[in-house]
Amino acid sequence: MRIGASIFLTDESIRPTRLARELEQRGFHALYVPEHTHIPVSRETPWPGGAELPREYGRTLDPFAALAAAAAVTERLHLGTGITLVAQHDPITLAKQVATLDLLSGGRFTLGVGFGWNREEADDHGVDWAARRDVVREKVALMRALWAPEPTGYQGVHVSVAPSVAHPKPSPPPRVLLGGGAGPVLFAHVAEYADGWMPVGGGGLAEALPRLRRVWQEAGRDPEALQVLPVSVQPSAGKLARLRDLGVAEITAQLPSAGTDEVLRTLDAYAQFL
Repeated sequence: MRIGASIFLTDESIRPTRLARELEQRGFHALYVPEHTHIPVSRETPWPGGAELPREYGRTLDPFAALAAAAAVTERLHLGTGITLVAQHDPITLAKQVATLDLLSGGRFTLGVGFGWNREEADDHGVDWAARRDVVREKVALMRALWAPEPTGYQGVHVSVAPSVAHPKPSPPPRVLLGGGAGPVLFAHVAEYADGWMPVGGGGLAEALPRLRRVWQEAGRDPEALQVLPVSVQPSAGKLARLRDLGVAEITAQLPSAGTDEVLRTLDAYAQFL
């Protein structure tokens, strides 16, 4: 099993360059980081994780800048977003960012895509909350049009682009994994336009994975092509064995959003699982 790391990188945490070097030197597979541009203080939307929103949510580094820094000091470490709030981005600009990071990292980038949970944050970006899943689907399709080898346009209900010269070209295009809770809507979207699923943690997969695989195959997708990457896992020998038995080949272990010493101690504790 390939084991990477997930972390909220902030202005108060370990720096991405130091962490990336430490991960690669220790033999970890990847580094995944989340995204929040800002957290409105109104806090009308409840955080799915509980009552108190952790401090790091309002202090996250820009994921693409942080991962570019990590790419510059590593050669083998895979890099990804867990997740990018695609509805909040201009898709033409995001396509360029993804393609550039993929080029500079030598094809080591995975785009984790999420729909978001914080309505106030999305409102500030002008996102139509009720339509955000359709918006995300169209924005991913538009990005893929810009990544195509020849000038390719895209016309959707929410976004469009004319056939354009747009380089660099990621070849092959980066892996796209959809984040979110298990359910028929999400699984239909995974089967329609993604390369796989990025669940948070490893709970409930014994029930969910057979359902996802069935939807995937009913959509005519290659059963061997489905990729599942649980992120922010709290690892234990038993949990990793159960995930392996379910056919999961890759996970990321959750690191604390903390300073260098605490993060490195956690990495040392996780080394037993490599």
